[in-house]
Amino acid sequence: MSGFKERADAALADPILKIAVERTAGTAETKRMIAIDAFPDFEAARTRAAAIKDHVIAHLGAYLEQFEANAIAAGAKVHWAETADEACKIVIDICKAAGAGSVARSKSMLGEEIGLPHALAEAGIDRVETDLAEHIIQLADERPSHIIWPAMHKTREQVSALFKARHRSPHEEETIAAMAESARRELRTQMLGADVGISGANFLIADSGAICTVTNEGNAELSLVPPRVHIVTAGIEKIVPSMPHAIHMLRMLARSATGAALTQYTTFYTGPKRAGDRDGPDAMHIVLVDNGRTKMREEGLAEMLRCIRCGACMNHCVVFRQIGGHAYGGTYPGPMGAVLTPALDGLAPNRDLAHVCTLNGKCQEVCPVRIPLPTLLKGWREKSWREGLEPTSVRAGLGLWAWVAMRPRLYRLGTGIAVRALRLLGTKGWIAKLPLAGGWTRDRDMPKPAARTFMAQYQKERRP
Repeated sequence: MSGFKERADAALADPILKIAVERTAGTAETKRMIAIDAFPDFEAARTRAAAIKDHVIAHLGAYLEQFEANAIAAGAKVHWAETADEACKIVIDICKAAGAGSVARSKSMLGEEIGLPHALAEAGIDRVETDLAEHIIQLADERPSHIIWPAMHKTREQVSALFKARHRSPHEEETIAAMAESARRELRTQMLGADVGISGANFLIADSGAICTVTNEGNAELSLVPPRVHIVTAGIEKIVPSMPHAIHMLRMLARSATGAALTQYTTFYTGPKRAGDRDGPDAMHIVLVDNGRTKMREEGLAEMLRCIRCGACMNHCVVFRQIGGHAYGGTYPGPMGAVLTPALDGLAPNRDLAHVCTLNGKCQEVCPVRIPLPTLLKGWREKSWREGLEPTSVRAGLGLWAWVAMRPRLYRLGTGIAVRALRLLGTKGWIAKLPLAGGWTRDRDMPKPAARTFMAQYQKERRP
């Protein structure tokens, strides 16, 4: 299905999807609220987090050079990739040079963004996803539907059936613990036997050249320390000046993502194994990826580069909660995806995403780095209009509305008639079917309007 509307219709018609999404997003929303209530002066912390990111974005070149110098001094090799294809080629070349037949990959949305799983497959390199949710969608041959919980769209019942069909030693008891143990048996030997470990980075620390990974399962540590080579792929916007800045961002990330004070496993890697170290890779490669980020900074989307990939915006989004992540069509779903996908993949094929948002502002309200997501989405709407990407029917309809709206008497007459007509169609406070607006009432009912328009009520209240 090529278009957003077709994908959304399919999602709305799937009753299991709504159950799966609500189970996880609803729990995340509740846990975040509890964590934030217990956080002293969270609003001030949000302001500081946004200021840290804005400062880094404004001085991005200097901090990246500092990071590169310190990473090299620690023994790592730093590579630069302007595009997704360049990044994948660098990774594949490193794997081939290491003679790698298999790689263990810790969850990375940047890896998904650049198409790394497909590049590894095309190169004939076996890949094992070590994150539990990524393991699930790898078995199902699907894409992630959420940036924190990639398998959010699946119920535990569906996962159970998948494991029984694909695991060599599947679970016997229908419990989450038994299913997790089944995945552990399946993955552990593959993690420890991989030639190369590949990860993303939640943060790049400029003054030490370290990278930071955050997981809840310890899969990053198991898949990155035993292999001979560790490859990091990271967007250039992940940079922070120092460890104190990283710690502040981690406090924001964990609470916003899962409602925890700190994620289970937070690990800092600074270069490969040194003399005297008992474990660690012999070589560490860091691939710094632009893939449109510099262009975003130059074209009015710098605020989007604040994003720390917590997923809070989608957990609270009324649209995402109805249709899940796959309907958005790109690597990143939800409100942040609706801003990022047109920047990464072009506006023309993704213009619908900007119109998905109801502009209720909840995403901006919960964002830990105060990204003005509704404003950025309106910017895409305006650009779509300027570039003539809106359908002729939409442009004609808005033109007609503008013509009527500039004639107050005609507008009030029309809205008065419309209110009376709509009330005739409503029963028990709702309108189930609406002529000429089937796209609205096909999947939801419309509230029955008040007996009088707002302006009529306003004029009555003004009278002495």
